[in-house]
Amino acid sequence: MASPLKSAATRLSLAMERTGQWVFSQEIPTDVIVEVGEASFSLHKFMLVAKSNYIRKLILDCKEADLTRINLSGIPGGPEIFERAAKFCYGVNFEITVHNVAALRCAAEFLQMTEKYCDNNLAGRTEDFLSQVALSSLSGALVVLKSCEDLLPLAEDLKIVQRCVELASAKACVEANFPSRSPPNWWTEELTILDVAFFAKIIATMRSRGAKPLTIASAIITYAERSLRDLVRDHSGNGTKSMVPEAEDSDVRIRQRDLLESIVTLLPPEKAAFPINFLCCLLRTAIFLRAATGCKNELEKRVSAILEHVTVDDLLVLSFTFDGERLFDLESVRRIISGFVEKEKSVAVFNGGDFREVCSTAMQRVAKTVDAYLGEIATHVELSISKFNGIANLVPKGARKVDDDLYRAIDIYLKAHPQLDEIEREKVCSVMDPLKLSYEARVHASQNKRLPVQIVLHALYYDQLKIRSGAEDPKSTPNAIATRNQLQADVTLVKENEALRTELLQMKMFIADMQNNKGSQGSSVKGSSASVRKPTFFSSMSKKLGKLNPFKHGSKDTSNLDDGVVDITKPRRRRFSIS
Repeated sequence: MASPLKSAATRLSLAMERTGQWVFSQEIPTDVIVEVGEASFSLHKFMLVAKSNYIRKLILDCKEADLTRINLSGIPGGPEIFERAAKFCYGVNFEITVHNVAALRCAAEFLQMTEKYCDNNLAGRTEDFLSQVALSSLSGALVVLKSCEDLLPLAEDLKIVQRCVELASAKACVEANFPSRSPPNWWTEELTILDVAFFAKIIATMRSRGAKPLTIASAIITYAERSLRDLVRDHSGNGTKSMVPEAEDSDVRIRQRDLLESIVTLLPPEKAAFPINFLCCLLRTAIFLRAATGCKNELEKRVSAILEHVTVDDLLVLSFTFDGERLFDLESVRRIISGFVEKEKSVAVFNGGDFREVCSTAMQRVAKTVDAYLGEIATHVELSISKFNGIANLVPKGARKVDDDLYRAIDIYLKAHPQLDEIEREKVCSVMDPLKLSYEARVHASQNKRLPVQIVLHALYYDQLKIRSGAEDPKSTPNAIATRNQLQADVTLVKENEALRTELLQMKMFIADMQNNKGSQGSSVKGSSASVRKPTFFSSMSKKLGKLNPFKHGSKDTSNLDDGVVDITKPRRRRFSIS
């Protein structure tokens, strides 16, 4: 800070020395001291009055008999510009450039050095330079416009700003369509010297002239990368490590936040005008700078609208801090994915389809990207189960043909979080459908000790089901819906078998009770014939079962059997011939 002040003081002292040389060379002594800020100029009244109507009025309206000191601290441009105005009054030559012409024009208006007071005055000279030299090229117009930042509002009242903006926007539109230099977008670099307020004026004027959205986007991208160089352009974050310890409400942060919010308001309404990686960088910057909610929501909507073009690296840009050591709040990623899914649902409903079963190609591409993204962030210990599952569940089930990528992310998460118990591991695996794994993934899952037992059993059961069904190609991708229906049918069959087994056990117990009762009654009869062979247990059992016939009339229901009275007579079957 000291070096600029020192250089300014040096330039001021040199200016005073040069002023003294051309003033004190006059034979008439000076009679007035003009104060401009901290500088003082010893001049002659009659030389100033000849060109400046403002100084003439000050002298005439002064109540003192002899005015010896005039304060002109409010003159635009300060001491350096007043020195040139004073030289003009004395007829001393000086150089008018694109850097000082706007200040000289404003100073001439302030001192009333116009053509109405004197011919060929300073105002006329500066106007000629503006129209003939400064405003003849894009670079000259932009330099003049840049110098007007410290001359407001007088520069706007004199239409200098408007003339510069009109010419710059016209030249920029021509260069965008018919480049005269290389590289073709050189004009976007020229615009970066401006303040964001003047830059916004040029963008608005270009839009009113019919500039293409891609042309507007090119200018905005270059301007954002230049003005927020360390935040937007440096994806690695090396340029911001020294800035991280700064206070959130420091002057630098406040200026950057205001600049970012102003840039976001300039974005054209066309969603596809900007590349998604640039939008992700802007959103990451907005999160880092704690920008307004409206600013972040606008960027999230734009990213969500073209999410099918997103890459894993783009989502990682949103997720990590600039140093890459910790996770940001993942709510922005959740809202982006959720917004895209809602848009796809609306399109599916409009087209009369079922979004749960049939998903678009864009949705399938996003699902694959999200699964790969989960695999990248799963290694971080601070990632909770609820956040992991929350992002995974945003993708519809039908968008994943196979769950191999999701299984990989789950396996990485379980490996990075070994302290999880069985219930927590089951909760992590609940977002995956084991029946939608490929053959290689099922083989890996069946041997994965990190997975809960239920998932391993599902994988093994499916392979057994494929073998039992006689599938020729075990590596073929399974049809999840047909497999799930077959699984439900098998479960129903198992339940029916269990019910039949229970009924048979009940029948065996009932027959055993009847056998015991009959044996006790026949023990009193001793005179049986010796020639009659004693029946065995199995033969008697088979005879009884044949007589009982519990599945009468084809019914499997044994609930109607009466425990007290049982008809054990075998019904006689008659066969009638038709002849």
